[in-house]
Amino acid sequence: MSSTVLDVPTLETLIAASVAAPSIHNTQPWRFRLDPDTVTLEIRAVAERGLRHTDPSGRALHISVGCALFNLRVAVAHHGWEPVTRLLPRPHEPDLLATVRLAGTARFSPAPQLYEAVWRRHSSRFPFADRQVPASVLAELAEAAHAEGAMLDLPGPADTDRLLRLTREAEGRNTADSDRAAESRRWVHPPTSEALGMPPEAIGPQDFREQIPMRDFSSHRHPMTLVARPFEKRPSIAVLSTLHDRRADWLRAGEALERALLVATTHGVRASLLHQALEWPDLREQLADSQRAHAQMVLRLGYGPQGPASPRRTARQVLREDAALARLG
Repeated sequence: MSSTVLDVPTLETLIAASVAAPSIHNTQPWRFRLDPDTVTLEIRAVAERGLRHTDPSGRALHISVGCALFNLRVAVAHHGWEPVTRLLPRPHEPDLLATVRLAGTARFSPAPQLYEAVWRRHSSRFPFADRQVPASVLAELAEAAHAEGAMLDLPGPADTDRLLRLTREAEGRNTADSDRAAESRRWVHPPTSEALGMPPEAIGPQDFREQIPMRDFSSHRHPMTLVARPFEKRPSIAVLSTLHDRRADWLRAGEALERALLVATTHGVRASLLHQALEWPDLREQLADSQRAHAQMVLRLGYGPQGPASPRRTARQVLREDAALARLG
């Protein structure tokens, strides 16, 4: 498809690809609007799905939207258009985080495997095998992040231990903070018609060795009752960072994160996101290798079971104006 004639089934496929992206606590903090005159999709933030205690600056919200934006770019290009993207295009509309115009024949040509990976990628909070991710694959993930303007650092054993220690400290703080614990707890529930939040079965166990601090979304449970299993002894940890720390950088970090996650998926590599230390400014400062860099995400990579899929809202639920669908016929 190379023209800008967009029909409803294709539009719904583009939106479905976009919302397949990961988001913090599966809040899916995005809303879409189509301008059929310019064939442009707007992605807007949904403020009421922001995490007031966990993410007061909205940084994680922007990263989540950046992930959805990258998926949309991949889907648009897969269908033959060039995704002309603008970040924060109208300063007087702060909720408008990005626009993607469907232009002529695509110049952005992601590998077909990336589009397929959009539908297969799921976070996994389960134990991985004691098998190291090959250096060649890790290098490819770093290249993917670099292509979107971010850096993916792969620390050695000593720095990995330091990053896990910071994450453990953050997880302990989150559990002890009643507001943050309650906020996380609200997003853990069986699927509903709203298709938001985390199903309990997706949470996964805790590390029996207490080496890898997995987030306990159900922090109201007594720690002694948590299911525990041994996780990998030598986890592969990576830190995604950017040179600047503005709203546009957060969106680019999300695009870089999703590109790396999709590349990982094509290699059969699972990933879970260890975001806890990024939620505390003093701990976040200690995450990045370089004093000039700003850490945006910590990734745990490995081989293991695919995590259960979390629910996703439908295209019609996230398209703000059904009138645009009617105009497409």
